[in-house]
Amino acid sequence: MILSSVWVEPNSSAAGSRMLQLIEVFRTQNWEVSYASTATKSMFAYDLNNLGITSFSIELNQTNFDTFLLEINPDIVLFDRFIIEEQFGWRVAEVLPNALRILDTEDLHCLRKTREEAIKKNMVFTKNDLLKSVIAKREIASILRSDISLIISTYEMELLVHLFKIDVRILHYVPFLLAEFEKEKIQKMPSFSARADFYFVGNFLHTPNYDSVLYLKKEIWPKLSKVLPDASLYIYGAYPSQKVTQLHNTKERFIVKGRIDDIAKKIQQHRICLAPIRFGAGIKGKFIEAMQNGTPSITTKIGAEAMYKNYQWPGIIADSSDEIINAAKTLYTNENLWQEAQNNAVTILNNCYNKHYFSPLLIAKIEETKENLDIHRQTNFIGSLLQHHRMQSTKYLSKWIESKNLK
Repeated sequence: MILSSVWVEPNSSAAGSRMLQLIEVFRTQNWEVSYASTATKSMFAYDLNNLGITSFSIELNQTNFDTFLLEINPDIVLFDRFIIEEQFGWRVAEVLPNALRILDTEDLHCLRKTREEAIKKNMVFTKNDLLKSVIAKREIASILRSDISLIISTYEMELLVHLFKIDVRILHYVPFLLAEFEKEKIQKMPSFSARADFYFVGNFLHTPNYDSVLYLKKEIWPKLSKVLPDASLYIYGAYPSQKVTQLHNTKERFIVKGRIDDIAKKIQQHRICLAPIRFGAGIKGKFIEAMQNGTPSITTKIGAEAMYKNYQWPGIIADSSDEIINAAKTLYTNENLWQEAQNNAVTILNNCYNKHYFSPLLIAKIEETKENLDIHRQTNFIGSLLQHHRMQSTKYLSKWIESKNLK
């Protein structure tokens, strides 16, 4: 059973695509999968029935969730992000003590939030800032309470092991899980000369995406548009708010389009993905999407973080606004460099995200942990300590809200 605060929307966010990838891995084992969410379904939600998955709507702070758990009686419960583990983890532990509890972090929220705070305060982020973060304490506690936590970024794996001193046995690295990419696909896509313009894409419910677009609008594009007077910048993405759409300006060639159904087709029309990510965490689906559509990218060190191992980035990494502008001009006008970046993408896709390599490792980790669950939990003493009833602040907060609602 997968518990989430959202419904799966692969066309809205990389997180939606990631969840479908995990579901596919579970289904290949002939496991029965159910999906339960606290959210209201939108018109963009993926129809899980197409995958033979039963979906349920659930409510927070309700004792009927315990009955629901007993009826479904799953062997494995996966929490989609730490906030869901906070809300439902104690109930799962009490009602189904023998169920394997997996946390899919998606990314380290504390890393993203702490970097965001540093940007707002015009300060330089340091790893030690994380140790002062309240959200880090909550997130790390959630990881410790879980039997396995899925980590999408090698950088975040290093932080958890070396900074937070988490036992690696309760962590498991799982990047995006992609089919092998055939280089011949590139040859069928529009060439350098057949493409034009820059683009940015991202779900605007995700703060780093809005920040990037604002940075493009205020700092990057006013100068870059003068250097490349024939180029335009297109902004795509789900859930654009008014503060996003009002940035649209045809005269400035800053075109806000919002949600696009066939985004792959649009990406292949553009020459470069321009995404100066100033803060964030995890790995970025927009760059995977760009690679799969033969489109080189320009981003920051944070944008490219943990995405390409020791291979060459499929584009240019630059951090200051001047460096980004120079990189954009160079890559936009240099066909040889552009084609080299395109080839680098194929190497990265097949060597860093091959589902035929990572999927069996995930299943092996789950099965091994489930088979030795008692011993596994005994070695995680801090986790068992946090499960102790006197430490379960989330449990008693939930019960208080439940009691208050009854009145």
